[in-house]
Formats: sequence, structure tokens, C-alpha cells
Amino acid sequence: MPEDGLDWLSRAELMNYEEMLRMCQLMVQMGIEKIRITGGEPFIRKDIMLLLSSISKIDGLKELTITTNGVLTALYVSQLKALGIKSVNLSLDTLDAARFFAISRRDEFAAVMNTLDELLKHDLDVKINAVVMDGKNTQDILPMVELTKNLPVSVRFIEEMPFNGEKHNYAGLHWDHLRILHEIENGYPAIKKLSDDLYSTAYNYQIPGYKGTVGIIAAYSRTFCGTCNRIRVTPQGTLKNCLYDDGVLNIKDLMRAGAKDEEIKQELLNAFSQRPIDGREAERLRKEQALVHESMATIGG
Repeated sequence: MPEDGLDWLSRAELMNYEEMLRMCQLMVQMGIEKIRITGGEPFIRKDIMLLLSSISKIDGLKELTITTNGVLTALYVSQLKALGIKSVNLSLDTLDAARFFAISRRDEFAAVMNTLDELLKHDLDVKINAVVMDGKNTQDILPMVELTKNLPVSVRFIEEMPFNGEKHNYAGLHWDHLRILHEIENGYPAIKKLSDDLYSTAYNYQIPGYKGTVGIIAAYSRTFCGTCNRIRVTPQGTLKNCLYDDGVLNIKDLMRAGAKDEEIKQELLNAFSQRPIDGREAERLRKEQALVHESMATIGG
């Protein structure tokens, strides 16, 4: 979280639940099979369980998942499981309460760990996402790997990206995926490479005898771009073919202008057909031709 916080948007600038549901229905009709609702903390929005319930009932949708920072999620875990949600990504950059506060600007470490406990108690698949930041949490890499000894979790280390907010400088990448792997191998020489799914963004590993797995996501190096099949829509309705682009279509604006379903589908197809080759091309094609500066907190983790 940027030290000086964020500029909060008015409710009118955000997609409402009816618009989100309509968008999801249209995309599933077009062939999308998996939808992830991301945070920060999705559960800060009132009545989100009603939205999740509606999305889960869309005919043709095969998987609905959540990414959360875990601050408010614990109370909803049993309801998530009842909806058929099987997998949750939990953002957790450190296992130290003081470092957690320094990174997140929130004294919520205990709440996040409670969410982790609840997810495991209800047998949901848990991926723990940790952004590796030089000078902030690199000492947590090995302790987080050790979580996989007794817990059936996937701990995934993510290269730091420049999405830190306009007034928060990005000093460049000091810990790439190779350095992260080298650090882990120094502590766990027996670690083995696992096979990766076709569209996986992570390189996956496991220490023999451990219950969980380890993943490394080259989010800044962008080595997985050739197989990435993801799209993202921000709370304002901006479609992003890639995290590094600055938006290629505003779905909310189309809906509020009265566009019919088939018109929206055609606009979506047009946008998808212009998907860049990789994240570096997406960055070069940004309209403002400026450095990436938006905060990940405004895009959705």
C-alpha cells in the first residue's frame, strides 16, 4: 500500500453488481470458463456473497475463485465452500507481524492468519502469494517455504512489479525468479521441479516429503507471456489484456451507453484480437507512453 494511501473513487465510478454479473454472463457465453474475483479484500464490498452466488450459477462456468488479502475473509469461508468455491489465493508477503504492518500499513496480521486457518480447516485449496521486495521481506523466503512442510498449501513468490503508485518509486528488480530460486535452493537443496500446467504463470517445485508446493512467478521478467490466457477488468470496468497495458476497453461505459449484448461481445472480440505478444509490447503500447505507475491496489491483486 502506498504510504500516502489512495484516492478513493465514488460509487458511481465503479461497476455495480448488475453490471458485473452481466459482464460475467456475456464472457461465459463467449467461452470463458474460469472467473476470479480479486482484492485487496473483495469482502469489503457489501453483499458480495449475493454477487458470488449469482456468478456461481452462470451456466457454463466451470470455476469461480477468490484472491483476497484475508483481512475480512474468515467469516465467509464456510459460505464460499457451500457455493462450490474450491480455491482461494491469499496475499501474504511476510510471516512477521511488524514487517506485515510496514508493508501493508495495516495491523491485520492476526486476522490474515485466522483466514488461513479457516481456509485450511474447510479443506479449500490455498495459494499464498508473496511479492518479494528487496529490503522488506527477503528474509521471509525460507520461513514461507517451510510452511509447505506440514501444510497443504502452494507458496508462490512473485517478482516485484512497478505497480506501486504514482508517488512511490520503483527502484527496479533486485530479486528476479532466478535469484529467488537460488535462495530457496540454498536452504533446500533437495527441492525438485514439478511439471507446470499449460497456462501456468508459475514455475512449480516441491521439497520431497513436504505436503505443499512452491511456485515462482516471473511477473516482471514476463517469461510466461507466450502462454498467458488471462484478461482482467478493473473496478471501473476497464478491460486489460495484460497487466502492463493501460486499458483497451471500458465495459462499464458501453453498458451505461445502452449497448446491447451482441454489441458488447463484438467490442470484446475486437479488444481480444489486439492482445499484445507479451507484457513488454503491452508496456510499449501504453497510450500515455509513460512509465507504469498505477498501484496494484487500484487494479486488483
